[in-house]
Amino acid sequence: QVQLVESGGGLVQAGESLRLSCAASGNTFSINIMGWYRQAPGNQRELVATISSAGVTNYADFVKGRFTISGDFAKNTVYLQMNSLKPEDTAVYYCKANERGPPYYISWGQGTQVTVSS
Repeated sequence: QVQLVESGGGLVQAGESLRLSCAASGNTFSINIMGWYRQAPGNQRELVATISSAGVTNYADFVKGRFTISGDFAKNTVYLQMNSLKPEDTAVYYCKANERGPPYYISWGQGTQVTVSS
């Protein structure tokens, strides 16, 4: 399977930016989609953005125009550039990798905290 390690979270003020990184290791040759999800206290985990090995991206409506996902599948790394951050973006951000299958393994990182103060 795949192991994922996120980095880049932190505490920022509203309107500022952060860049998250996710590095994959293990059976990375089988990854075809990587993405970012987030979970705020008391809420379910939700999709933020995904990118395929073909470069196709998908965004949640609430981050369109503010966040940009990019990836280098050759280097097994995906990034999330977050601009114009809002207090409601405060959450733990998780990296996810989907592998080609069958079997269709899914792997999650341990998460990185993003806190946006008003």
